[in-house]
Amino acid sequence: MEIVYQDNRIVVALKPAGVLSTDEPGGMPSLLRQALGTDCIRTVHRLDAQTGGLMVFARSRKAASLLSQQLRERQFSKDYLAAVHGTPQPPSGQLRDLLGRDSVRRITYVADGPSSETREALLSYETLDRAAGLSLLRIHLYTGRTHQIRVQFASRGMPLAGDRKYGLPDDPIAPLALWAYRLSFTHPETGREMTFTHLPPQTEPWTRFALPLT
Repeated sequence: MEIVYQDNRIVVALKPAGVLSTDEPGGMPSLLRQALGTDCIRTVHRLDAQTGGLMVFARSRKAASLLSQQLRERQFSKDYLAAVHGTPQPPSGQLRDLLGRDSVRRITYVADGPSSETREALLSYETLDRAAGLSLLRIHLYTGRTHQIRVQFASRGMPLAGDRKYGLPDDPIAPLALWAYRLSFTHPETGREMTFTHLPPQTEPWTRFALPLT
């Protein structure tokens, strides 16, 4: 875990792949409380356990409420880097689906039509590079459904590298090639626009690509 920024209202940190983002023993809030010597760390948004990258946490109840409001009103911007098997056509565009959730099997799926159990999922993507059968994508999320990026690309025959749940069960790449690389939001106290960018670690499969500078 690396702390990227902190003040008396927020802390921005890098969640390693494999670490929980939720408030559980060993999760990011617990690790931050230990690192900062404070009990006041509140979760604002989530990342899948297998996904690494930038997260922001609130250091007061009011800050948590204001950041959560930005999320609900889609004023909180999240961008990801992902490596997928195959080549998206067209090279850039939007994916829109209705997603359902099977709580017994703990999987998300693309539904055939609307129902009380489905929710809209929307993202945009841009192909940045290609190498050895993989494509590097920059992805902007408009909605934050469980496993959204993984399911939307896997349903189109382009599973994320390292995704053994929705993709190839014997995929040799690990961990999952999905990285939360940019966050933009309004500071809950100062009102200043805050943007943080951090590239993934220099490991497979990221080392195959020319990564964006910003």
